[in-house]
Amino acid sequence: MTRLPLELSDARQAIAGARRVVVKIGSSALTSLQGGLDNDRLDRLADAIEARMRAGSDVVVVSSGAIGAGLAPLGLTRRPRDLATKQAAASVGQLALAHAWGTSFARYDRTVGQVLLSADDFARREHHRNAQRTLDRLRSLGAVGVVNENDTVATEEIRFGDNDRLAALVAHLVGADALFLLSDVAGLYDGDPRKGEANFIAEVRSSADLDGVIAGSGGVLGTGGMASKLSAARLAADAGVPVLLAAAAEAASALGTGTVGTAFAARPVRLSARRFWVRHAADSRGAILIDAGAVRAVAHARRSLLAAGIVGVRGRFHGGDVVDLIGPDRAIVARGVVEYDAAELSTMLGRSTRELPDSMQRPVIHADDLVKV
Repeated sequence: MTRLPLELSDARQAIAGARRVVVKIGSSALTSLQGGLDNDRLDRLADAIEARMRAGSDVVVVSSGAIGAGLAPLGLTRRPRDLATKQAAASVGQLALAHAWGTSFARYDRTVGQVLLSADDFARREHHRNAQRTLDRLRSLGAVGVVNENDTVATEEIRFGDNDRLAALVAHLVGADALFLLSDVAGLYDGDPRKGEANFIAEVRSSADLDGVIAGSGGVLGTGGMASKLSAARLAADAGVPVLLAAAAEAASALGTGTVGTAFAARPVRLSARRFWVRHAADSRGAILIDAGAVRAVAHARRSLLAAGIVGVRGRFHGGDVVDLIGPDRAIVARGVVEYDAAELSTMLGRSTRELPDSMQRPVIHADDLVKV
């Protein structure tokens, strides 16, 4: 395998100097099938995080490992496949994981607060805001927020992709200036370095740098893998948050100089909280089918969606819900917050604004609430 020399690019400078950061740590960096949590490795990670905090950064930790931490205490020799056993392992492991982080940071007289989130907490705006306030308050009190997916109640445990997507969502939630994805891989390669020759990719500035990259799925302890990490890194970068993908064993260098791993440059303009929520966090409650003219208006000209361009409605949604916009080729072209119920909207199909009663002359989806997919 070939690793290219690293330079302190604009993205790496932004990551190294970031004031508020999110650090995601993968299951494989914290646990093993034989012994559950590895406290020595966790201590070294806490050391690196504490050093970053003492250098002036606020840090939120997104920690995988709850299920892995629960395997050994329950006498399980491999990661379970059925949901009930996963939830049982998580219920044991979450206690062990929170205690381990608390014990490790107590060496620095630092308090830890556990924050368990589910996908639904990001889909619902009120829950989303509550999580934001909790993490902000922990930060202002000098505590370390340790976030994990609430696996004990999650019905789709792999929804966040071993917490990689969760970490990207949390990074936007707290207004992070950088996201660190730390696991058992040194960075991004164009193939699997364990299976032969693979080239190391030091920097991802645009999607063109990912041409030919083959990303695999997760290992025995986690549900993520490179595909999940790559997706999360692109999500965060799209939201305006630069990302460093690096090995947990190099956490001190990653959180220090930032000269290891793969850096993902952020888009120049950060998405607003509402537009990010619409695009990435909210669940779609239905779909609106639109004609070619409406596709041009909403996806290319950033215009509001009017009833005249609508040819069909799918699902039972209500005003204020997020829906997908589907073009004539059946591809999703945008998402947005709809103003009308599905039943109400079905009576408006294809009608111009002047043909509608006064109560229905608002745009179906305002341009400010539309995001191109």
